[in-house]
Amino acid sequence: MPDSSVLSSPPEPPADPTAAPDPTDGGPAPERPAAPHPLGRRRLVLLMVPIVALIIASNVGDALTTTLAPSHPLALVALNARSRILVLVTNQLDAFSYYGMATLRLMVSDPLFFLLGLWYGDAAVAWMERRTRTWGSTMRQLERWFGKAAYPLVFLAPNNIICLLAGAAGMSVTGFFIANLAGTVVRLYAIRVVGASFEAPIDDLLGFLSDHRMPLLIGSLALLALTSLLELKRGDSELDAVLHLDDELEPEPDQDTRNPGQ
Repeated sequence: MPDSSVLSSPPEPPADPTAAPDPTDGGPAPERPAAPHPLGRRRLVLLMVPIVALIIASNVGDALTTTLAPSHPLALVALNARSRILVLVTNQLDAFSYYGMATLRLMVSDPLFFLLGLWYGDAAVAWMERRTRTWGSTMRQLERWFGKAAYPLVFLAPNNIICLLAGAAGMSVTGFFIANLAGTVVRLYAIRVVGASFEAPIDDLLGFLSDHRMPLLIGSLALLALTSLLELKRGDSELDAVLHLDDELEPEPDQDTRNPGQ
């Protein structure tokens, strides 16, 4: 039995590497236990389902851009609100439709990634580093910057990576939403200005897409299929990474954890 004397202050035994970190050790922030808590997997699934749906919608929007841009621009924005798509369709939409749908589509995924970072902290950051190889080398630096420039970062680049880092850094929900919304609206305004400045060439491009709709659709579908196959072969498919997110953030407890008395 370990010595329970407080006065003698015996040296502490070596830390058990399998034991959960002590949240009272005075460190900067307590780490999450390795074993999932009762609601962990359930709420992770609640994040994964809409994220997967949004990835599928974006892929469909990419494949149907040449078809939907000339005739159904609002539906295209609902599927995928990439900047190049917004530039392409902004002149076809009135201000209310453009700002309303684009703001909703751009921001719908942001709270999901914010909660992912808030709930799973460093594990979520590590997952994002592995998933986005081009950003992986800079994410740790961005994470350190959040201590001094959280609001400017969210305002300037309210993307999935920044939103996840904002949650992992413990940014306030209200502050995150205000900075995110403001940055999104400013970005949409800038795209609107660009679209108005290049209205004539954009109209010419839309006319070309309309005149060659079927061959462009076939080419887009073929390109999407080829890209998806290459991503699966390399093992860096965005959809596959999200589908296996529960294995990385909520691993199954080992036998000792499930049956501590055995």
